[in-house]
Amino acid sequence: MKLRNNSSLHKLFYGLNRTGASLLIDALQKNGINNLYGVVGIPITDLARLAELRGMKYYGFRREDSAVDAAAAAGFLTKKPGVAMTVSAPGFLNGLTALAQATKNCFPLIMISGSSERHIIDLAQGDYEGLDQYNVAKPFCKKAYRVDRAQDVGLAVARAIRTAVSGRPGGVYLDLPADTIAQLNDDLGEKNMGVYKLVDPAPLQEPSDDAINRAVDIIKQAKKPLIILGKGAAYDRTEKQVQELINKTDIPFLPMSMAKGLVPDDDKHSAAAARSLSLKNADVVILIGARLNLMLSYGDAPQFNPEAKFIQLDIDATQFDSAQKISAPLQGDLTSILNKLVPALTATGYKVPSDWLDAIAQDTAKNDAKFAKRIKAGETNPEFGYYGAIEPINDYFQEHPDTYLVSEGANTLDIGRDMIGMKLPRHRLDTGTWGVMGVGMGYAIATAVETGKHVVALDGDSAFGFDGMDVEIMCRYNLPITVVVINNGGIYNGVDNVVPDQLGPTTLDPTGRYDLIAKAFGGDNYYVTNYQEMKDTFATAVESGRPSIINVQIDPSMGKESGHIGNLNPELNLKPLEEAEQKKIDKE
Repeated sequence: MKLRNNSSLHKLFYGLNRTGASLLIDALQKNGINNLYGVVGIPITDLARLAELRGMKYYGFRREDSAVDAAAAAGFLTKKPGVAMTVSAPGFLNGLTALAQATKNCFPLIMISGSSERHIIDLAQGDYEGLDQYNVAKPFCKKAYRVDRAQDVGLAVARAIRTAVSGRPGGVYLDLPADTIAQLNDDLGEKNMGVYKLVDPAPLQEPSDDAINRAVDIIKQAKKPLIILGKGAAYDRTEKQVQELINKTDIPFLPMSMAKGLVPDDDKHSAAAARSLSLKNADVVILIGARLNLMLSYGDAPQFNPEAKFIQLDIDATQFDSAQKISAPLQGDLTSILNKLVPALTATGYKVPSDWLDAIAQDTAKNDAKFAKRIKAGETNPEFGYYGAIEPINDYFQEHPDTYLVSEGANTLDIGRDMIGMKLPRHRLDTGTWGVMGVGMGYAIATAVETGKHVVALDGDSAFGFDGMDVEIMCRYNLPITVVVINNGGIYNGVDNVVPDQLGPTTLDPTGRYDLIAKAFGGDNYYVTNYQEMKDTFATAVESGRPSIINVQIDPSMGKESGHIGNLNPELNLKPLEEAEQKKIDKE
């Protein structure tokens, strides 16, 4: 029986094609979005099935926050909004943290949630998982939209995509009531049923000539300039322009964590190992896709030279003067700014004074020597720790730079950032602006899906606990991800037992075999306890191309409070109480 000869089947498909669900899928595909990340249930299960039948790839997660994190990472890697789907109310709320984080990190994302019907919600009649999701989402994203009519689905998708990628990228929430999913678009006058491909969703924005000339005049007078690269520069694919700027002027650069690799970390202009010296002494600081937030001490003294002049390149003018006076604001997309700034500056013949470069080089050599001793000691230290565990990972990345790294934790994140050199842009993702734990597996899964490359997820044992069940997902889809869990048995470390009959608040299981989670789902598992075992194991695990976990058992004493940001954790004088507890023990 042929479809064209069966009028009932023809009517069935004709009706299905006009549903809100079908129009949503058509609109996404027409705009080049073919991957969905999510958790299904009422009312979106058949929507996900239809997406697969229409040729989309759906990746099912175990929790909504991980699914939304995955979509956010996809947005960062592709410059197209990643799309995540959640069920209503609890599922929506589970995804909300990731939606907010994507917005803070400037990752383009569309989170679509099924929802209960408006007429029941507004009268508080107690619908299934009833929640006014549209209004709840508003503070946590760039924009929220609700689609009450199937005929508006194409327009809603277009607005969501443009909002997510234009200007400062971020998260968008799209509320999809159950009735809209099944509703038919009865506007027979529209041949395309309101679905269309956007024209120039993120228009380029060039700065004025006056703004460029102002910046050039300031840089020309600089004796000790410094470029700070942020993840915005990586997102906007500025590596060619940035490398040209640095190579032609010799201005040293300092990369933020997700900007590592925009210029190779081993480039001679890197000031990463001389961070303190370069920040304290720079007289002109050029911010490219970086913000003067907590991660840069807000540009304040004593970390920064109080007399420094700031030049900031950013798509969003509200970022200027947010913490310091910006002497030369350059608003526009970073590529357009650099396309004007680089030739204008290099035409002046400007070169950095050699004494500034010499000072950075000397400080770099001194600090590198200290760091090398620390790493070398980690190879043989009887108390196996972070340096011995991470050195083999760095060795592998230097030989295989087209490997992706996702990292989270406190000490694991901080020490890994310092140790693992990146040579290619957008090959490192981590906890970002807020430092949120639990992003690692979602980011890693999306990275493997979107790039098809090997991914290493480097986690502390505490961080891994937030999303460890996602190992089942990487095994289910047979993704080339190697998870490295640095296990010291605690949050920060595993030796915080101040009251004899209680486990300390930062204590976890120091003997936990996280690697066996991979085995449970058909992946590969490895257990290492020293540098040589890690060296022998790591490359084998990654190059197998199979999902795997390496449990790296380090000494529970390794790790300091809050990693590199321990100053943010208020300290209370607990010594008298601790001494009193010890006296009780002595009496017993």
